[in-house]
Amino acid sequence: MKSDNQNIRHLTLPALQEYFSSIGEKPFRAKQVYEWIWLRHAQSFEAMTNLSKDLRTKLSEHFVLPAVKVDAVQQSNDGTIKSRFRLHDNHLVEGVLIPTDSRQTACVSSQVGCSLSCKFCATGYMDRKRNLDYDEIFDEVALINQQAMESYGKKLTNIVFMGMGEPLLNYKNVLKAIERITAPDGLAMSPKRITVSTAGVAKMIRQLGDDKVRFNLALSLHAANDKKRSEIMPINDSNNLKELIDALNYFYKETGNEISFEYILFKDFNDSKQDADELIRIFRQVPADLVNIIEYNPIDMALFRKPDAKTAEEFMEYLSKNKVNARLRRSRGKDIDAACGQLANKG
Repeated sequence: MKSDNQNIRHLTLPALQEYFSSIGEKPFRAKQVYEWIWLRHAQSFEAMTNLSKDLRTKLSEHFVLPAVKVDAVQQSNDGTIKSRFRLHDNHLVEGVLIPTDSRQTACVSSQVGCSLSCKFCATGYMDRKRNLDYDEIFDEVALINQQAMESYGKKLTNIVFMGMGEPLLNYKNVLKAIERITAPDGLAMSPKRITVSTAGVAKMIRQLGDDKVRFNLALSLHAANDKKRSEIMPINDSNNLKELIDALNYFYKETGNEISFEYILFKDFNDSKQDADELIRIFRQVPADLVNIIEYNPIDMALFRKPDAKTAEEFMEYLSKNKVNARLRRSRGKDIDAACGQLANKG
């Protein structure tokens, strides 16, 4: 199998039909192969059992099918399952299945590593090696869906792009992956059950509006003034809060889709009443549905700590008193480094 052969999953159905016609095969073979790839998630040409052996050999001589493989799996005491996925070039990314009574959520990665260097996130301490192709992102979701079925007897209900990498810096592949995930001949999931989380790339948030996307958007805020936010998220230097607020309003005007904020509480950094007031001010400037207040999960490289339960509770109560729809998100999978901010391929 030559590595410079074309990835068969990058062919559209008409292009596949054209290929089969060119080798004297019936066009319906294209639909069979397309279904094997996207509906049945075949990991090799060999698996396409309703094709003749000769045809499977011919396909493997002309194309590659670089399927993502599960490299290692860890199960948390709370039922969370973290998978390390091996890509065709041996790079590794991680994805997480988060089960609750009402939901089966997949947290997926969009890049190998990340270029944004957020100070509280383990992935931020890695270099960005490359973007994931859309078919690799699709594979992650398909494999986590399989785990949900095998472990809990239920399909995925939700997908969050909150794993490794900045989704909006891999814009085309993320959108194409979502197109395949929501397609009737893909995983047929509703775009309303998909949330893309961004550290804040204002220009690309506007682009999402222009492209009239149908999924939800979450902004990783984590500090509600520019000085503090730039301290922990260097991207804020080039995408300040005013620009992000404008971009989020534009996104909402163009799509009407749900917007939420993510806000990790750090002890003695962003957990005071003044911080809460600044967060309230931002919340009121954007038609956001929700603020997810997240427990900080420690990582080896950072000195942040989480506030005590009383401080977190008072912060939540103050938001609630000021009519902010806030939810405290308890971390899942901490014991296997699968919680928010902990993904870093430790194995």
